This record gives sequence, C-alpha cells and structure tokens, in this order.
Amino acid sequence: MDESIPVTQSIESLYPDANVPAQRKRWQNLIAQFEAKYNKKPAFVARSPGRVNLIGEHVDYSLYEVLPMAIAADVLIAVAVSDQGSSKEKDVVIPLLNIDPRKHQASECTVPPKGLAEIDVTRHEWTNYFKAGFNGAVNLLRKDDPDFSPRKMEILVDGNVPAGGGLSSSAAFVCASALAVLRANGRQLVKKKELVELAIVSERAVGVNSGGMDQSASVFSIKGDALSVSFSPQLHAEAVPFPKLEMAITFMIAQSFVTSDKHVTAPRCYNLRVVECTLAAELMAKSLGLELQDDSGPLGRSLRGLQHAYYSGGKSVEDPSVSLGDLNTPYKEQLETMLSMVPDVLDKEHGYTQEEIATALSLSVTALEEKYMTKFPVDATRFMLGKRARHVFSEALRVIAFKELLQDPASTNRPDLLPRLGALMNETQESCRDVHECSCPEIDQLCTIARGAGAYGSRLTGAGWGGCTVHLVPKDKVDDVRNAWIKEYYLAREPDISKEKLQDAVIVSEPGQGSVVYVFLVSGRLWD
Repeated sequence: MDESIPVTQSIESLYPDANVPAQRKRWQNLIAQFEAKYNKKPAFVARSPGRVNLIGEHVDYSLYEVLPMAIAADVLIAVAVSDQGSSKEKDVVIPLLNIDPRKHQASECTVPPKGLAEIDVTRHEWTNYFKAGFNGAVNLLRKDDPDFSPRKMEILVDGNVPAGGGLSSSAAFVCASALAVLRANGRQLVKKKELVELAIVSERAVGVNSGGMDQSASVFSIKGDALSVSFSPQLHAEAVPFPKLEMAITFMIAQSFVTSDKHVTAPRCYNLRVVECTLAAELMAKSLGLELQDDSGPLGRSLRGLQHAYYSGGKSVEDPSVSLGDLNTPYKEQLETMLSMVPDVLDKEHGYTQEEIATALSLSVTALEEKYMTKFPVDATRFMLGKRARHVFSEALRVIAFKELLQDPASTNRPDLLPRLGALMNETQESCRDVHECSCPEIDQLCTIARGAGAYGSRLTGAGWGGCTVHLVPKDKVDDVRNAWIKEYYLAREPDISKEKLQDAVIVSEPGQGSVVYVFLVSGRLWD
C-alpha cells in the first residue's frame, strides 16, 4: 500500500511472455512517432493498465470489497519535459497528441500559472481524461508548494484498452496522466496510494461517480496475482495469489461490442445506480433510527456506512435502551443481517418516486435533487432502492466467499474449487441481470454460450449495459469456448466481421502488472 510506483527498464516485467514481442514493436513505434512529431526523444513513459473485475460488481461505490486484476491492455504516455521549466507569469501550453490522430484529434491544454486545465464535461473528448489527471497531480503538488506552476510537457498517448468495453480505459488514462505529470514536475517517487486517491477524485471531474476499484486495480496490481481492494475504513489493497493447481486457472474476456461508455450513459445507468444505493442507505438509516456519518462514498454516504452505524451503537427505534447490533459480530454475519432487513425496510416493489423519497427523508424535492442529483445528474422517474441494496449486500457476501476459496490452504487439493468459484460468478451475473439491472441481452448471450461450451463461470465485468464479459474456463476448454463465441455470437451478428476485430474480441487473460514509469538506459531507446 505504501510502496512507490515501480520504475523499470524492462518491457518483459510488464507483460506475459507471449505478449512481449508485439508490445516491443508497439513501444518502438511510440518512440519513433514521438521523435517524428517533436524532433526529440521522450524522457520516460508513464504506463497504467486496464482491469477486469473477477467478482464484486457495482459495490465499490458502496465501499465494499472487490477482487479485480490488471490486464495487459494499457495506456502509455511518452513524455518530454521542456528545458524552459515552469513559468510563474505565463500560461503553460501542453500539446496533446495521440498515436491514432484519425480517432483522437490533436489538441492542447492551456493552463494559467496558478490555475488548472479547463474541462468541459458537456463535450466527450479524449483529452478530458488527461486534463483530469493533470489537475489532480497539480493539486497534489500545490499541497507542498502553494505557488507551484507546472512545467511545459510534450506528450504522445497510445492506448489499447477498448473504450466503453468495461475494462476501465478511462481510469487507466487518468492514472497514467497523473503519473506522467507528477514525474515530469520532479516527483521521482510517487506513492501508489496517493496516485489512486487523486485519480479517484480526478475522474469524478469528468462527470462519473467513480467508486475507486478501477483506479486501484490499475495502480496496485502485481503481475501474477489478483487484487483485494477494500474502501472502509480507508483504502486498502493486498495481493491475493491464485492457488497452484495442476490445471492453471484461466480467465477469458469477451467483448460484446455493445459500447457502454459510462461517461455518456451515466445519468440513466451508472450514476443512477450510485444515487439509488446512496438513497437506499439513507432510507434504511431513517427507518432504523440511525444517523449516518459522512464517509468516502461518492455522495458522502454509503451502504457500508449504514452497516457500520448499525453495528456501532445504533439503538432500536421502539426501545432506545436496546442496541441494534454488536460491533463484535462476525463481518459475514453482519452482511447477512443487513441483507435480511432489505425486504421489510425498503418495501416498495416497484420503486420510489422522488416525492416519496423526499417525504421519507423530511426534505423538499428541490433539496433532495440538490443534495443527491446535482453533482452528477440522473434521469429516472422511479428509484429501485430495495433491489439495489439487495444486490450490493449479496454481492459483498459473494466476494467474501470467492476470496476465502482462493486463500484456503486446502484449495490446491480440492477438485471442486473451480466449479465453486464459477458458481459464484454465475450468481453475480444473475444478480446483475435481474436485481441491479445492469446487464443487456448481448452480455447474457455471451455468458450462456460460454457455459454451454465448458466455462465454469461467466458474468459481465465493468459498468455493464454492454462492454465485456469475464469467464472462468478450464484450460482445455479455451478453444471450445472461443470457437463457440465466434460461431454463435460474432459471426451470427456480423457475418463479414474483419479478422482484426475478431482477433481483438477475445482475450485469454493473465493477471497483469499495475502502473509503472519506464525510463530509458539510452535516451529514447528501448533496452533489449
């Protein structure tokens, strides 16, 4: 948790062996393009990867534990720093160039000496993510030096994390951007925790109630391991090694090619779920006579905060002399109790209107909107609070069960380990589809096909409503699953699909390395 971002001179340390030759060519192209555009070589490359969440979907913004892992797909930002240094009087202009200018047009970022980059959240532009990371880094540097002015940088970006694919391309970009700015402005050692914390806040400036899982997985991950990330009472991450089995644990990622960019659809999808979970916590607290304390949830209150309030001195409404819960109660039992209360406390099967929520919280509708729906606007007439709370508490229990199986010393000798892990993933998908309502028919179809071809477990990963799926597959069934998808999904939907698109559709994943700074032994030349 307190370690610094690694500084490396080895491509091999970043990617699975099979990926290294292709990645070396990609990096060499990035450096050559940088030199062609700027007539100089980069000083370093900041790198942050995308992620796939194995289990713990849509619970991070309620401050519950998640279990993601980094993947090989990443964002690279090659950087040179101007010799002119920073200016205390003039605006700093940073050219923003992308390796693929046809998709991502060149732009620039103009920053006043003591100001920040301006972000127009009404325009969905790739440069907003760099600006978000830039502002987060500058704010951090100004904590040490209130008069800090950023240095001029020249950057070139190359990202291969699919946008809108549920693999956290935006978090990878924001993390890499903040890391690049910190390094360029003299911060040689960047703490992982401070990078994650500033990236979480920074991405919210682009208009999304980010929970923190994506940034944590991008930064903290260690090659070869899953990552356990918890958010209460404070951010904490630890590696979770996979058991050494006779047949290796294999995860496959399949794209639905249904684009679900949460920064575009947020008001009726992702942000709405964040608001619903926050309001579920508030209404349950009101019903139970509890007073919630502010916490690190995106809107300052969370279902995890509700659980803590219940088990740390909450009193019965009927009899104030009776405590509701004992803080010494085992954590799993606490969650089971919270889950059991949902049907009685949030009892409107067809959801709540704004007026009903406002009345329950003793607020006017205007005050309700200002407090919960202004920072990140939502588009809804009914709020399904009971369903959302039920998903969060049950999914938090599944994360516990999944982690316990991985950490059980007897797991290496259990023939039912993979089927049990897969069953938990399948339960998650059912809850995401039917309870949290964040799946879609294409995601459901990919999961059904994979299970029919031999996958132990299949589910959506990421924000949902499209994007990607993740599957636990026996190693000897990988080809069967891939071929089934090609025949029954990709070719059935798009008979003339290109070979390149089909190749990108499926990834056989190994746990990847988190954020790094790559420095050159010889300026601008890869060490080999």
